[in-house]
Formats: sequence, C-alpha cells, structure tokens
Amino acid sequence: MIARLVGLLACAALAGHAHAADARFPKPDRPVAPIIAPAYSTEATRDRLGEAERVMSRLSLTPGLRVADVGAGDGYYTVRVARRLGPDATIYAQDVERTYLDRLATRLVAERLPGVTLVHGAPTDPKLPAHAVDVAILAHMYHEIENPYEFLYRLRPSLAPGARVAVIDVDKPTAEHGTPPALLRCEMAAVGYREIDHISLAPADGFLSVFVPRATLPDPARIKPCRA
Repeated sequence: MIARLVGLLACAALAGHAHAADARFPKPDRPVAPIIAPAYSTEATRDRLGEAERVMSRLSLTPGLRVADVGAGDGYYTVRVARRLGPDATIYAQDVERTYLDRLATRLVAERLPGVTLVHGAPTDPKLPAHAVDVAILAHMYHEIENPYEFLYRLRPSLAPGARVAVIDVDKPTAEHGTPPALLRCEMAAVGYREIDHISLAPADGFLSVFVPRATLPDPARIKPCRA
C-alpha cells in the first residue's frame, strides 16, 4: 500500500528511556487549545501566500531527508513534502485523530504519493520510530498539544543525530490557537531544545521557529513549566 497505518511504532523509540514511563511531567501553566479542525486554513490560500514553499526552502528539504509531519491533519505539509522529495522519500504523517489519518490515506492513494507512513499517535506521545526523523514539522498544532513537556520529551528518541524540529504557528495566546514565540522558546528549552532559526512567514500567517535537541534529556521531575 502507498500509505501504511502504524499503531505501535513507539516501542523502539522509547527504548533506553523507560525510566520516564512513570515520571510526573509538569502540566503547562497556560491554556491548551482544543483540536477543532484538520486544517489551519484552505490549502489554496496557504499556497497563494507561499507558506509551504517558504518553509520547505528555509528547511532545505532535499531528497534523502526523513521528514515527520506531526499533527498532519488533512496532509497539507505531507503532500507537499512528498512531492518535493520524490517517490523514494521517507515521510511520517502523524496525528492523534484516526479519522484524519483515514482521510489522508485515501488522499495519498488518489494523488499517487508513495513513501508515506501514517502513524496514529497519542496526545502525549507522537509514537514515531527511534532515530528515524531528520526534520519534524509541527504546523499550527503546537498550542493543541495536551502536555508539551511530555510530548517533546517523547519526541526526542525519534530524532536522528542532527535532526531539527520546525514549529509553525501564529503569535497569539494559546487559547486563541496560537503560540507566542517567547513562550514557545521557554517550553522547548525546558525539555532541552535550542532555537537555531526564527523567521516571519509573511505574507503567510505566522512564523517558523527551528530547534535542535541537546545531547541529553532533562529529568522530567526538574522541568519547570513556563508562564504565558
């Protein structure tokens, strides 16, 4: 099949981190927005404003890189990354909503886009395979993550050496389906991620912030929640 639905890819990803299985992660000290739709805006509008092209060019996405579209929804980035990287690409389209993944699977078949593995994640665990991702894209969904500290912690084992995490969002309070850049930097840093790039996506909505993980994960019990 062109798209493969994977249920338990996280087993290997969490190897070596079992000590965190029962850890108590702090809850975010700010609102978490509910998941209300599988897309941020219409794809035509986003393309007209050049969102995906600017993001992919800024990230220097080229064949050979393994990309995860985390919170893929309708697959706006999944589809465009697959077209850019070609038929031999390795792409993971992850979401917590199985109905979104079912619709995306149908779309991938219709558009004849191979190389995409669908991953049904959990609210606090993306369930991506170990050391399998060079670039993780989190587009217009960070503010919907139930517990960003635990989610980012459990994302770390799936990142290959030199991997980057790209967050696309709008500068609004999380309750209004955005994330202020200062809050994003604080929460990412609390879990051991360092920002290496930040640009406005104008005329498209929002910004792109790129992070790299530090060599070691922090002790979950020592993570301090950031205030909005």
